[in-house]
Amino acid sequence: MAKSYMQLQESEGHLLAAASRLYSAYLTSDQYTGDNEATLMRKAIQETLQMANAIDATVIADNEVE
Repeated sequence: MAKSYMQLQESEGHLLAAASRLYSAYLTSDQYTGDNEATLMRKAIQETLQMANAIDATVIADNEVE
């Protein structure tokens, strides 16, 4: 099996951490049917991005202050 190389940007790593926690929660809930891993993964990613966008729209980061 060929190895792949991937380097995420810092913000992508934070999003991966959040999405993986949601995904893990879905896999241990009654939403998991045994054959819907891909659907739950996409749902976790989509909801993570929605949360990130909501936070970005609501919070002013230190480096965004003029």
